[in-house]
Amino acid sequence: MRNLFPAIAHNVTVPSHILVIEDEPGIVDFLHRGLRAQGYEVSSALDGDHGLAKALGEEVSLVVLDMLLPGRSGLEVLETLHDAKPTLPVIVLTALGEVEHRVAGLDAGAVDYLAKPFSLAELCARIRAQLRAAAQVPSTDLRAGDVEVNLLTREVYRAGELIRLSTTEFELLVYLMRNSGRVLSREQILRAVWGYEYDPGTNVVDVYVGYLRRKLRGAGQDDPNGPRAEAPIVTVRSVGYRFNAST
Repeated sequence: MRNLFPAIAHNVTVPSHILVIEDEPGIVDFLHRGLRAQGYEVSSALDGDHGLAKALGEEVSLVVLDMLLPGRSGLEVLETLHDAKPTLPVIVLTALGEVEHRVAGLDAGAVDYLAKPFSLAELCARIRAQLRAAAQVPSTDLRAGDVEVNLLTREVYRAGELIRLSTTEFELLVYLMRNSGRVLSREQILRAVWGYEYDPGTNVVDVYVGYLRRKLRGAGQDDPNGPRAEAPIVTVRSVGYRFNAST
């Protein structure tokens, strides 16, 4: 009988624990058998409440999360997990064409997404990529000029003054700071922060850059009545934006 789950080359030396939160038993069974064949330890839950309890109570390396779940929704699970375990990578599963669910998931902290139906090979490749990234244990602090970001607490300071940002504003700032000094096109920013291809009719990037500029401008000034400091986000005409750490 032909093996339905042929080995896919990977370098997992210590079994990583993958938690599958999915309400379709057929998909759960497929992932159990397929991921175990690749050397992973796999557990699962069929609804959001049990899935969240497992993710919070067990040593989990990565979560594969369906966005449409009975009980607690996938988005609620994701938001709670992101607050409690911000470094735990979550790959969300969405129905084909449900762009709003992908965007909501990425905004809530998912590291990647796959649209159903998907191939086991592609899922395994994305899991390996996220596990490699998680194993690198990057610094939790990001600094550029007088702007400081704590990636775990998601706190942002400019010249020592706390600045409160929305989830999307925070992700946009982090992306700009990680590419400090580099000109980023609107297409690049839209893909990295919102997770979808460029729509020439949307001005969402410009709108959120405007939000960020207003919040960063003047923060950390000794004299609140003095001239407002410039925001460190520079517009590059006809191209996009650049974070200027020297501003």
